[in-house]
Amino acid sequence: MSANPAKKPASKASASSKPRPSAKPRPSAAAQRATSRTKGAVFAAGTVVAAVLLGTLSYTATRPDSSPEVTSGEPAADVSTDPAGGVHPELEQLARRDADDKLAVGRADAPVVLVEYADFKCGFCGKFARDTEPALIEKYVDDGTLRIEWRNFPIFGKDSQTAARAAWAAGQQDRFWEFHGAAYAKGVKEKGFSKDRVTALAREAGVKDLGLFARDLDSAASERAVAKDSDEAYGLGATSTPSFLINGRPLAGAQPEEAFTAAIEDAKTRAKAKAKAKTKTKESEGARKGADEHDSDGKTTPAPSTTGGAP
Repeated sequence: MSANPAKKPASKASASSKPRPSAKPRPSAAAQRATSRTKGAVFAAGTVVAAVLLGTLSYTATRPDSSPEVTSGEPAADVSTDPAGGVHPELEQLARRDADDKLAVGRADAPVVLVEYADFKCGFCGKFARDTEPALIEKYVDDGTLRIEWRNFPIFGKDSQTAARAAWAAGQQDRFWEFHGAAYAKGVKEKGFSKDRVTALAREAGVKDLGLFARDLDSAASERAVAKDSDEAYGLGATSTPSFLINGRPLAGAQPEEAFTAAIEDAKTRAKAKAKAKTKTKESEGARKGADEHDSDGKTTPAPSTTGGAP
């Protein structure tokens, strides 16, 4: 199965809008204010970063209606990743490493962070969630090597937006990953993500306070959180899902598990070398500081006497 490259769809959809394969729309004033507080130093050079990614990656969108279900026996979406496996230090800084992040799994100080930009209406996102992600969690998250940080990137209209905000709302009660699993189960996305449906999924995921869930779902906080993630993705030049960053290395599409394993192993090796170099630098600086302090004592060793010695 393959898909033709798709134009960038609308990043936000109102209750009556339909996803259009058109240029990125102008974000709302509220979204702009939220985004301006989060971009920081990384997005000071956002134009350069986006240009690098757009020049080296070809993302392929898979529309929900063109891939009703994806099974492990079917090929992943046609994608093109950086043939040199390029790592962009600017992008590595996008790992939030927030210990209180409800939409992340793994140690905040893990040497490798995989950032995933995904949509619950995306068939290939579901393929990754079912076929690849559990193995990565078992192999790398459980041993402290990997941290996975989810970013909501709803690009397929109203249902995508509702599911994204529902996932965030479930996360406020520490049930994000359970909701994630329920929403990506086979056959679920074909039923849509109306408010009634996401409430049923929240109940299935073990969300205890469904009244609070409903309030969080409709809250300005959920809108801001989803807008923040989406703007981050668009700022990278991503136009489809799933898209990934592994310690600053872009990876696009539902790649085979081996592609993720290779990228994680490479990132782990780089992180280990970086930590070793940092330790060596600190030791050198410590030794140099000790020598400087000794020299500044003002103490000198007296010269040996040349008079009055014994016969």
